[in-house]
Amino acid sequence: MSLNYVLCCESTADLTEEYLRERDIPFACFRFHMDGRDYKDDYGRSMPAEDFYERLRKGSVSQTSQVPAADYESLWRPYLEKDMDIVHITLSEGISGTYNSACLAAKLMQEEFPGRSICVINSENASSGYGLIVSLAADRRDEAADFLSLTDYIKDIRGHVQAWFFTSDLSHLCRGGRISKTACAFGTALKICPVMTVNKEGKLEVVLKCRGKKKAMEACLGKMLENCAEGSSYSGYFYICHSDCIDDALLMRDMAEARFKGLEGKTQIFNIGAVIGSHTGPGTIGIFFNGKEKER
Repeated sequence: MSLNYVLCCESTADLTEEYLRERDIPFACFRFHMDGRDYKDDYGRSMPAEDFYERLRKGSVSQTSQVPAADYESLWRPYLEKDMDIVHITLSEGISGTYNSACLAAKLMQEEFPGRSICVINSENASSGYGLIVSLAADRRDEAADFLSLTDYIKDIRGHVQAWFFTSDLSHLCRGGRISKTACAFGTALKICPVMTVNKEGKLEVVLKCRGKKKAMEACLGKMLENCAEGSSYSGYFYICHSDCIDDALLMRDMAEARFKGLEGKTQIFNIGAVIGSHTGPGTIGIFFNGKEKER
């Protein structure tokens, strides 16, 4: 069956360029500005992840910007000219204004291509949680879902993809205004690791405060056990992302696979890209899975 649409996303899905190309998922790139230069958030082509995080550690500041409407037009046009429709999934509207930018671009492009459909869907998630939604959508596309079936599926599944993460470096939460300087100093001294989620509104929410990375990892896995319909028998997609702390990511993988036997050998680990990493800083670990519908 030949499909008449293309599935697209953005670089903040925090997968890999190779993965997206292998699965035929075109993507648009966010931007960031650092040390007087503009860069694309393009899976390390413009700046390797280790270089990016090393600069952050040395005091450089990264300012991010969403995908320009013109970039969406450039991404979609070749497919619209082939009489194909567009299904585009964006980073959470609760985190970035890029959803509105994509909707604006879609409106303009539909005026130029009135016979075509462009559906822009807010993922209500971020980083590799957003990426997991893209992966699930690609699976359904590969099962020959039609345009409407796919868009309905994405709107349903986004409420089930769970994101739980923590950071061991509070300085970027402080810089972003999420915690005060006093709380940052106090938390750093006590090795506090805030455990966060992406809630039903697609916004970041601090849920727990753990002392030390190991307890934060255990808390995240506890939330996974609580929110998987299959409990410890879960064997679906399991993504881990990290911001230049691969040893922590590997430990999280080992802990998860010991608790969820069906995950052994299936865990996928991704870098947190420059745009998401600009706000989390180094030392962040996230886990993502397909679970129960979000309650909070």
